[in-house]
Amino acid sequence: MMKSISPAVTTAALAALAAAACTRPPVDDDLPEPPVGGWRLTWSDEFDGPANTAPDRGKWKYDLGGHGWGNQQLEFDTDQLANAHLDGDGKLVITALKQSYNGNAYTSARLRTEGLLDQRYGRFEARIKLPTGAGIWPAFWLLGSRFAQVSWPECGELDIMELRGSEPDVVHGSAHGPGYSGGNPKTDRFELATGTFADDYHLFSVEWSPGEVHWFVDDHHYHAIRAIDMPAGQRWVFDDGPMFVILNVAVGGWFGGEVDDRIFPQSMYVDHVRVYERVTP
Repeated sequence: MMKSISPAVTTAALAALAAAACTRPPVDDDLPEPPVGGWRLTWSDEFDGPANTAPDRGKWKYDLGGHGWGNQQLEFDTDQLANAHLDGDGKLVITALKQSYNGNAYTSARLRTEGLLDQRYGRFEARIKLPTGAGIWPAFWLLGSRFAQVSWPECGELDIMELRGSEPDVVHGSAHGPGYSGGNPKTDRFELATGTFADDYHLFSVEWSPGEVHWFVDDHHYHAIRAIDMPAGQRWVFDDGPMFVILNVAVGGWFGGEVDDRIFPQSMYVDHVRVYERVTP
């Protein structure tokens, strides 16, 4: 696991971040409580670079291609600044465009930390303002680092946040593994009481511990899965190895649905991504 901390994050700030990560509203009565204990920051990106520059290549790699990513997505994911850049105000901006590129009708970007941050267990969080509109599919998720050896879904996937642009007030948290993948994940949804996820920034996170994973929006606990609850034919794979972070904005696909070309461009604004490890009480 690589520990790379933004120079902007001071020692005092680290303590504040860890304290904030431990503060949340009461757990829903119908969910198992997540383990208690503090957190220590192990990796972060605060996106503090100059305007119109690329994300830090020491923290992010690009997935390039327009072959659908197994989901019938319509965009070609590029490394163009138009699709992924820093805004100079501490934000990463990932933008989906209606733009012909290498045979695809749309472009966007997909960034990953594979080989730069791969961590087993911890709290993974991002503060994000989401795009909207029919056919837009933004996501913040984790993929098992063993996927090249064991393939998907055996490697495991944890979708910390996915939004269908035609439902701008609802996000989904899901887990994919053997016997519960694709259109049949272990999933739940979180719906805002008012407004949409395009109106303001929200904090999306998971807390992943041995044998269990818990999902939060703005530190409200709304979904959990546990190894002890797995039925026959569904294997728990989330203790098998580390995972890495992916940020992307897809266009179309089985989840995004039919695309409304009038909505473009659409951008996802990421204020920070932070990863913690648990501090034993």
